Amino acid sequence: MDRFQITTSASPWFIVVCLAVGAIYAFILYQKKPIWGVQLNWALAVCRFVVVSILCFLLMGPLVRQFMHIYEKPAVVIAVDNSESIKLTGDSTILNQQLQQIKDLAGQLQKSNVDVEVQMLDKNAEVTTLNSGLFTQAATNLSQLLNTVQSNYENRNLAGVVLFTDGIYNQGISPEYQSYNFPIYPIAVGDTVPRRDVNLKVLYFNKITYLGNKFPIVAEIHSNGYAGKVVNVNLKQNNKTLATKTVSFTKEKDIQEITFYTEANVKGIQHFVVEIAPLQGEFTLQNNARDAYIEVIDGKEKILLVAATPHPDIKAIKSALEKNDNYDLDIVIAGQGSPKEPRYDVVILHQIPDNLGAGINIVKKFLDQKVPVWYILGSQVNIQQFNNMNNTVKVVARSFQTDQVFPSFNNNFSIFKFEESNAAVLQKMPPVTVPFGDFHLMPNSDVILYQRVGSVVTNKPLWIVNTNSTQKTAVMLGEGLWEWRMEEYNLTENQVSVDELIGKTVQYLSSKDDKRKLRVYPITDEFLDTDPVVFEAEVYNDIYEQIYGQKIDLQLTNGEDKVSSYSFTTAEGNSRFELSSLPKGVYRYKASTVLKGRSEQVSGEFVVKDQQLEALNTTADHGLLHKLAAQTNGRFYQANQINQLIQQLTATPPPERVQSREETLEMINLKWLFFVLVLLAAIEWGTRKYMGAY
Repeated sequence: MDRFQITTSASPWFIVVCLAVGAIYAFILYQKKPIWGVQLNWALAVCRFVVVSILCFLLMGPLVRQFMHIYEKPAVVIAVDNSESIKLTGDSTILNQQLQQIKDLAGQLQKSNVDVEVQMLDKNAEVTTLNSGLFTQAATNLSQLLNTVQSNYENRNLAGVVLFTDGIYNQGISPEYQSYNFPIYPIAVGDTVPRRDVNLKVLYFNKITYLGNKFPIVAEIHSNGYAGKVVNVNLKQNNKTLATKTVSFTKEKDIQEITFYTEANVKGIQHFVVEIAPLQGEFTLQNNARDAYIEVIDGKEKILLVAATPHPDIKAIKSALEKNDNYDLDIVIAGQGSPKEPRYDVVILHQIPDNLGAGINIVKKFLDQKVPVWYILGSQVNIQQFNNMNNTVKVVARSFQTDQVFPSFNNNFSIFKFEESNAAVLQKMPPVTVPFGDFHLMPNSDVILYQRVGSVVTNKPLWIVNTNSTQKTAVMLGEGLWEWRMEEYNLTENQVSVDELIGKTVQYLSSKDDKRKLRVYPITDEFLDTDPVVFEAEVYNDIYEQIYGQKIDLQLTNGEDKVSSYSFTTAEGNSRFELSSLPKGVYRYKASTVLKGRSEQVSGEFVVKDQQLEALNTTADHGLLHKLAAQTNGRFYQANQINQLIQQLTATPPPERVQSREETLEMINLKWLFFVLVLLAAIEWGTRKYMGAY
């Protein structure tokens, strides 16, 4: 506190009154001849005078204005890029020497009344703990490191940041495109000359393939300093070599691309390794191999199309569904064949049930299984049987009359998304033939297309889906899809709109509702070995309300069939379970719990991947550090110039920052004044009692 002022709204003459009151009170109390000495009498009178005067003054409600100055020491942050590339490209002994110089810098700054803090990529650290063993981070995000410093020191006296790095970053954006309000003093380590090395830069592959398919794995190989050399590249699985290819480098800096083809023979996540045979004199072998994790699924949806007779619509539906590799379509014409599979995911009935009844006998067992079904009506459909079979719409036909209607898209349809541009194309399609009569929608039915007669959109449905949980159904009330595809091609030279409508209808019917009461799953299918593996858990009762407090047992099995067991309990607001430090590989998990005496289980797979980022680029980027220093009014230093940085920062230490603060409060709230009054009153009272007075 540098200044102290007392103010009051009353006239200053009232202070004289307060003093007079105190003096009169003391005079009246101590005017008699004292039974103690004169000096003590005067002392006690003064105590009474001071106490009474101050109490009277406080009745005036005086205010105290305090002016305070806070001196904040300057701070310097030593930001250390503790990534693997620093240690990979340098000698541990030299690195420890450089870190010792950093410690000396911190010591000199602290002697100069400067606060020093060490900030790493992943955490804060003490200066004394700096050693080469800390350089273990699998990725470098320099912009995040500097942004963390800027955030932590907002509105504080940050004099500068000493950035110990090689300038290589492989995550985030370049720090040169960020704005920093403090000077940066880069200490550049590493070598800017590219090392002699062969590097498997990247693998390209599809993450999902189907059982029995052949799929490619493409490797992009970079080389530096091996012109005229030949190297073998192997594709391996379970330590077994599946294929070998030879790569020849023709230039000093060369990029070659090779493709392996292999067959998906086993379901589940398969681990493949592409590995470059080492060449003599390589800088590092850490970037000679990369992993590919590919999920092989037997997940093709089996679709059965049964038609009363051959029809162009069959070809139209087949062409639309063939665009999706996930569909396996079987076509059966009534009386000319039978289904190949014992069970299908979706059944499409074209003009069935027919008047002859041949087609219905083919699909009866599938309908009994409550397989989702799509009815397409036509001139051969038995309307009465159709009404008895489907749960979507009832058709009240007028004799055998038909009508020609155009499609009109229902903008309120929301079960699945349909592009507006494609919906507009459907409006231009030619008419289809539908039964003439009335149509009564059943519960849970939603209309995709309405019937339009001329320019009038009726409330009669044309294309409907039903969301009944026991059996999903869809109905197209007319035939003529083949004409729609031809007309769309005529208008747009593609068949996107009609095919999307067919495909999404089948996709909706084939989608499975999850009725499990226990659901435990990783939040993603792939994790990095530096990240925790996080599971989400959900437990439901008989009416599918989520419940909590349920103990869940979790078993993890790695690629070597080693089993690890865990358990956790779900809680409202906390249904996640984390596992850390899992090495790379394919893991199978099985979770179980007991609900009302019955065991519920779920299982699945996930992958933990090695990032392998730091070994991909080992060429230091000192140009970036020069730019950072120039943009922030700092200065660039090589690793062998740390002593010059020490001299610069300690020769003219950054100044302290002064912050002033003004505070106004009522004088009666001053604690020290209370204790002064109590002390004076206690001295007077105690003395009078001791001397035998009242």
